[in-house]
Amino acid sequence: MVAFVAMMLNGVFMFLVPPLLVLYTTLMILAPFGLSLGVRKKYIQLLINIFEFGRKRLEQNRNRKNLLSEDAADGDDGFADDKLLLVPDPDAEKTHQHENGRRILRMNTVEDMTDAPVTYHLDSCLDYVKSALQAIVDDEVTKRFEAEELKSWNMLTRTQQDFQFISWRLTLLWFIGFFFRYCFLLPVRITIFITSVAWMVVAMSLLGCLPDSSARRWAVQHVNVFCFQFLSNSLSAVVTYHNPENRPRQGICVANHTTPVDIMVLSCDQAYSLIGQRHSGFLGLLQRALTRASSHIWFERGEVKDRSAVTRRLKEHVDDPTKLPILIFPEGTCINNTSVMQFKKGSFEVGGAIYPVAIRYDHRFGDAFWNSSQYSMLHYLYMMMTSWAIVCDVWYLPPTQRRPTETAIEFANRVKASIASAGGLVDLMWDGQLKRMSVKKEWREKQQQHFTRRMLAVDQKLREEQREKDE
Repeated sequence: MVAFVAMMLNGVFMFLVPPLLVLYTTLMILAPFGLSLGVRKKYIQLLINIFEFGRKRLEQNRNRKNLLSEDAADGDDGFADDKLLLVPDPDAEKTHQHENGRRILRMNTVEDMTDAPVTYHLDSCLDYVKSALQAIVDDEVTKRFEAEELKSWNMLTRTQQDFQFISWRLTLLWFIGFFFRYCFLLPVRITIFITSVAWMVVAMSLLGCLPDSSARRWAVQHVNVFCFQFLSNSLSAVVTYHNPENRPRQGICVANHTTPVDIMVLSCDQAYSLIGQRHSGFLGLLQRALTRASSHIWFERGEVKDRSAVTRRLKEHVDDPTKLPILIFPEGTCINNTSVMQFKKGSFEVGGAIYPVAIRYDHRFGDAFWNSSQYSMLHYLYMMMTSWAIVCDVWYLPPTQRRPTETAIEFANRVKASIASAGGLVDLMWDGQLKRMSVKKEWREKQQQHFTRRMLAVDQKLREEQREKDE
């Protein structure tokens, strides 16, 4: 029996190796030129049809077992009170409206009403208790640092749903997909990845030997795009670029950040200079290779706190018309492709035009979000190479100028809102660094001040009502 199985496997191996070698060779020839066999879009459409078939089978199974839950009743349950939750906004609300809507009390500061004794009641904190429970149940911050939940199974092993047998057809599709991803796609992608990285190091080193001239800058721009297009084939990336007339040619380009793959996705269409911390290992190898051919801003970890030095180098880069546009991710961390969080104001203080870019990944084909606290870079690349594909849309937005009376923070928030709107993302005011740090002391103090102002307003209302009764 064992001998028979061994003979069958050997026959299958000998049957598949020649076509695979031909396909490997064809892909290696076409990949450096950004070309394909013309089946990538059809491959994506085939996956969409398979996912739709799986979704229908899952829904039929749930209907048979009566597992579909009814939607919650519409209407306001009186549980959430937006005025009780203070977001990190320097412009705290100046008015408080009583629940019965009969009177509005205007307050400027806490000190304006602290000259009179304040009466606190036991039920004063109940609204805040309900608000805290609502924040725990529907936390809009921490869930942005976890993988986005899928509405239907995409037949990957990385799923938040436990295994459940649905039908033999779905099981067979999963086994075929597993074999295709690990036995065919993964070897091809690893081969292209190693070859593309080697080609990038060699090409950038050769360009670095050329004297600085307009011809060299032209070559750097085109070879850079060429190398990243080659690299994108290792992830079967399918990118759709919208509004290419707004493609940045100089200045600062800012984009929302989901994954390190963002750099590759944008660089497949336009060459950029990069800014970031200096790394060692594999990332350090790529940084040194890119620096040989063009100007990038890498800083040491100890220099991160020296904002003035980084800002000065950034301004010098932007003021030089011969340098490539610089790509910046103002969030400073990866967000899970559902929202845009607070932008750091540093890149908006430099001056000049800002070119906003919105990036949105289709998570049906693979989760592009990099949870750096859970996965290493190599583990993340392995997950990407065993996914179906990287499919995303990129929207180039018109260049935006800072208004004369606008602060850097207001400018950053306006650009962030435009990116969120273009990409269909949620616009959040919270700092993405909450992924690694606790809430700032200033935010807690603002919440305390908000509570005090609310209690003062209630106390003043009670005093006025008592005075009306006495009169």
